[in-house]
Amino acid sequence: MPWTYILRCSDDSYYVGSTVDLEGRIWQHNSDDLGALYTRRRRPVELAWCTWFARIDDAFAYEKRIQGWSRKKREALINEEYDALPDLSRRAAVQLRAAEEADDAEAPGG
Repeated sequence: MPWTYILRCSDDSYYVGSTVDLEGRIWQHNSDDLGALYTRRRRPVELAWCTWFARIDDAFAYEKRIQGWSRKKREALINEEYDALPDLSRRAAVQLRAAEEADDAEAPGG
């Protein structure tokens, strides 16, 4: 079964991958010579989040999509805070402007 997954590394960073054997791949990431170089230097790793797909192409495409996300957005996904994902897609400057506009609207006379 194809999976996209996020691992939490020992340095509290995240690694995103895809595989058809989730349990075996996590074992590889924790092994001395089979996991990705990134995770070999940050062991042990643990599964933080995963989802399955009908096709490996879809799992790989979602892996690439998540790899471009910010840490905050990845953590929202891990914590199942799906409503937060669209706002976390915006650039930091857009997020700051939206927060300032919300503060202005809440201020007396705003």
